Formats: sequence, structure tokens, C-alpha cells
Amino acid sequence: MPINIILHISGEAPITGEIDKIPSPNDTILIVSNPRQRDGKDLTYISADQIAYVVWPWDKINFLEILPSEQEEEIIGFVRE
Repeated sequence: MPINIILHISGEAPITGEIDKIPSPNDTILIVSNPRQRDGKDLTYISADQIAYVVWPWDKINFLEILPSEQEEEIIGFVRE
């Protein structure tokens, strides 16, 4: 099950994509599938019609946000009526 992320790259606007697993501290690269702008548009610096994955080195990444999965979103918390 892919994990949805927001990737913050040095000098670029944040992008969204999917990863297969949470990176370990020993990883030197991050492999992202379906990279796109946060509004869903294609990235201008990648030819979207011919790629399957994009590999970014960790030294270009500021930080990574891991978005909640669909299962986590279905949990209903406290609701005030």
C-alpha cells in the first residue's frame, strides 16, 4: 500500500507523491512514484508521460511529511453536537 507524502526539496515548491515504505536512517535516496505539484498538476521539470519513479538524493531534501492513510482518516474522534 503506497504512502502519500509531501516532499520539501531545497529551493523548490513542495510536491506530493507516493512511496512504498517509510525510509530508514541508512537510506541515501528517496524513490517517489507519481510526483506532482500539490494541486495535482504535472511538474514542469519532469516529463510526466515517460516516468514511473523519480529518485532524489537525501542531501536535496529538507524534510518529508507523511500524510495519514485512508484507514486513519476513517477514525471518528470527539464530535461536539
